[in-house]
Amino acid sequence: MLLLLIGMELIVFCGIQATGKSTFYQQQFFHSHVRISLDLLRTRHRERRLLALCLETQMPCVIDNTNPTAAERARYLEPARAAGFRVIGYFFQSVAAEALVRNRQRPAARQVPEVGIRATRNRLELPRYAEGFAELYFVRVAAHQQFAVSPWQEEV
Repeated sequence: MLLLLIGMELIVFCGIQATGKSTFYQQQFFHSHVRISLDLLRTRHRERRLLALCLETQMPCVIDNTNPTAAERARYLEPARAAGFRVIGYFFQSVAAEALVRNRQRPAARQVPEVGIRATRNRLELPRYAEGFAELYFVRVAAHQQFAVSPWQEEV
C-alpha cells in the first residue's frame, strides 16, 4: 500500500513485539522512508533528534516502535501534523500467543522477554482517527513472510 507520490508523510506503526513491523517496513518503505526505531537508536533523545531532522527536511519517515497507547503515539503525531505532515497509521494484529511463537523463532539476541510482550499487549490501545491520523490500516501476517493490509474499521 505504498503511495505513488510520497510527500511529507509520517507512518506510525502500532502493535506488540514480534508482529512483523520491521519486516513490513523493509518490504514496503525501505527505499522511500527513513526508519526511526528505538531498537536501532537506543535513546529517546536520538529518536527526537532524528524525527526533528526528518520533519525539518520534509523527509518521509516511519516510526517503527510498538506505540501501544494514544499518549505514546501523540509524541510523533503532534509535531508531524504541526510540520504539515500527513500521518498514516498501521496497526499490526497483536495476538500475544502468535507473537510469542514468532519471537522464539528470532535469533536469541533479538528475542524479547515474554513478560515484555505480554506487558505491551496489556497496555495496547487501538488507534483512532481522532488521534490525528489521515489514514489507518490493519495489518496481519500472512503466509510466506507476506502481509494482508486492509483499511481500518473503527468500531461504532
